[in-house]
Amino acid sequence: MKTPSVATLSRLEPLGALSPDRLAELSSFCHTETLAAEVDPFQSEASLAQSIYVLRGAVEVSYQDGHVEVITDLAAAGLRPIGKGRRVARARTLAPTELMRIDDDLIDIMVTWNQIEALGELGPLQGIPERARAAVGATGWTQFIGAFSLDTLTSGAFASLPPAHIAELLQRFEPLEVERGQVVVQEGEKGDFYYVIESGRARVTRLVGGVMMPLADLKSGDAFGEEALLVDGLRNATVTMRTAGRVLRLAKRDFDALLKHPLLSEIAYPLALEKVAQGAQWLDVRFPSEYQHDRIPGAQNVPLGELRHALDVLDRGVEYIAYCQSGRRSAAAAFLLAQRGFRAAVLAGGIWSVHTSD
Repeated sequence: MKTPSVATLSRLEPLGALSPDRLAELSSFCHTETLAAEVDPFQSEASLAQSIYVLRGAVEVSYQDGHVEVITDLAAAGLRPIGKGRRVARARTLAPTELMRIDDDLIDIMVTWNQIEALGELGPLQGIPERARAAVGATGWTQFIGAFSLDTLTSGAFASLPPAHIAELLQRFEPLEVERGQVVVQEGEKGDFYYVIESGRARVTRLVGGVMMPLADLKSGDAFGEEALLVDGLRNATVTMRTAGRVLRLAKRDFDALLKHPLLSEIAYPLALEKVAQGAQWLDVRFPSEYQHDRIPGAQNVPLGELRHALDVLDRGVEYIAYCQSGRRSAAAAFLLAQRGFRAAVLAGGIWSVHTSD
């Protein structure tokens, strides 16, 4: 499959509004194909949720209002998705034709963020330190692809973010340059910021029995620091930069207002039981010693401290309902899962709510 060039994508509507860097990222999500003559480009059900462009050749489109249009790569109509905004009765290629397909949802996400980012650049950045304003003015939010990559926007931390929060979120993030070996968060300190890595790599460690144990390695687009904010507690690990780079940080008050509530779904035990009966999975995030003696039947045990390592083996097709004793650890777990693209909720009140409902 050939990947369309940035130059090709920049000619198409509404993709041409995106920056070259964004188009380069988007190109790998585009599917190109060559159809023989007399083939309907809309013959698959997937086509209903796609934008289809003519890159070479010609497509005849008959609309339900009786109008017939021939779309080629040489005409202005060829710069727009075939048949969008009108009811198509039938369509056929008039010659061997090269088409490009891309999911409508991807286009909508990229264009929405792009337009809101532009508003953020044009508007005043209220409440942000002067050094952060200078950094935003120098680079523009559209350059932070490492933190706001297409993967992140479609299945990561920001996929479930209400559009109304996007502009404010972009204005509230503060970019910070970090050096190799710099400690960004320190175990035992009070949590005051949420972080997303824009560029560079970091390592998560924890002091166990006097030995610093590695827990996870982080890269561009990965987030950290949410656990202490969710439980109003102390940092339970240290994050140190393995390379120089840049991180974006969000103050706790903004994290609570713009990310925590949209991403953290809390449900009561009776509704959780209904969801489990329909295929959801209990996820016990306590220590094995707690799980062994007091657990919900059928629960899978993944301690909170090991959850990052288990993301690759958890089933993304399953909704997880996380629980602990009171709901504090499970809130951090559910948030971590949600920002990685999983469907997850936290059992309100933890396992204590199960005992009180018996």
